[in-house]
Amino acid sequence: MDDEGVPRRRGRPRGGTPDGKSRIRKAAITEFGAHGYDGATVRGIADRAGVDPALIHHHFGSKADLFADVVGAPAQPGRLLAAALEGDVHGAGERIARAAFTPWESPSFRSRGVAVMRAAVGSKRMSKLAASYFSREMVTQIEGVLAPDPQASRRAGLVVSQVLGVFLTRHVLEFGAARDIPLDQLVTAVGATLQRYLTGPLDSADEAPRA
Repeated sequence: MDDEGVPRRRGRPRGGTPDGKSRIRKAAITEFGAHGYDGATVRGIADRAGVDPALIHHHFGSKADLFADVVGAPAQPGRLLAAALEGDVHGAGERIARAAFTPWESPSFRSRGVAVMRAAVGSKRMSKLAASYFSREMVTQIEGVLAPDPQASRRAGLVVSQVLGVFLTRHVLEFGAARDIPLDQLVTAVGATLQRYLTGPLDSADEAPRA
């Protein structure tokens, strides 16, 4: 059973015809556009496509995976983040930076990623969808790791904003030092900033980093 209470059935789900994946993609685009990322559901997409919800899980996985597929993203960021968040949070800053930035060194990954980023910043509707997606699939994950820190939401938002900012300046704008800095140096520099956002003081009123 998935996170929406939709049972995952064994065998060939209803609607498993050759055009099933195409119908799911078209339905997903419509549902995400009409209801936003948070409002769209696997069940609603399945109903619109005329298929069993289990077929969506069969072909695509989770709602986040389906969204990444229909917008052409080269990876599902939430999965990369989940792996980086395993282990001690005090070393998570550099792990997040490496997990986020390393795939972009591949030309094929970078070309698809840049296309998605340009679409996101060039369309108001796409920008809202992307913001909702990143909030649900990335910010929420980091908040969970930092709980019960009262500033968990603020810390998580800063981390994700920093990572997205590097994507934009390094690969879309191809801006100066952000573009030219070697990967290992980028990971070290940005990782330190991410670590401060995760566990360090955020302003002069904050206490010293947690032991």
